Amino acid sequence: MSSPASPSASSPASTASTPSPSPAPSPGGTYERTARTTPTRYRDRTSYDRELVHAILDDGCLCHLGFVRDGAPVVLPTLYGRVGERLYVHGSTGSAPLRAAGEAAEGIPVCVTVTHVDGLVLARSAFNHSVNYRSVVVHGTARRVTDPEELTTALDALVDQAVPGRAADSRPASPKELAATAVLRVDLAEVSAKVRTGGPGDDPEDVDLPYWTGVVPVTTVRGTPVPADGLAPGVPLPGYLTPR
Repeated sequence: MSSPASPSASSPASTASTPSPSPAPSPGGTYERTARTTPTRYRDRTSYDRELVHAILDDGCLCHLGFVRDGAPVVLPTLYGRVGERLYVHGSTGSAPLRAAGEAAEGIPVCVTVTHVDGLVLARSAFNHSVNYRSVVVHGTARRVTDPEELTTALDALVDQAVPGRAADSRPASPKELAATAVLRVDLAEVSAKVRTGGPGDDPEDVDLPYWTGVVPVTTVRGTPVPADGLAPGVPLPGYLTPR
């Protein structure tokens, strides 16, 4: 069964400790290919196209953040938001990667992955079963956001990534809440996308076997909003939550 994942490794650290401009786009609208973004399997499914990477990232809100703690790998699910050529990853001031990033001026090496499953691919043989997917892998250095203006931008991006339009339709974080919230910044520089589409790849000798074969589509669907207990009468459902 094919996998959307690609190997992760640590990234060279930078000595910058203050917010820097977002990295400039690579020539031709693509990210530069590196040893870490070159897969060892299914290279034909890999892309460095900037628009494709952005589209995959913008289609989700949950990522997996990988880093090394006390010599052992750790992978945590968390929310993210994209602003231009940066990813902002949510956390609390008590979380291990946020503490490490805050303590190290040069940041910490991380690998961030985002994956969407689009279909279950059923072949006639168990070996040839697969998954249709879209995935992005980001290698880089995570730094804690400390600039107040950038932190506000990052938090708005995190909220709007999950529910577009919500940041402007909710109370901003209070100073106490901001003090308890931490955000990591990872520049989109060493990035790759990987996509599988289509049906099963059966072996010729299996074509006549009497087993159903094909694709079971998988989609993420948002249901009808359920109002909270105590919602004041007359508060309408926001337009951004209205099904289209």
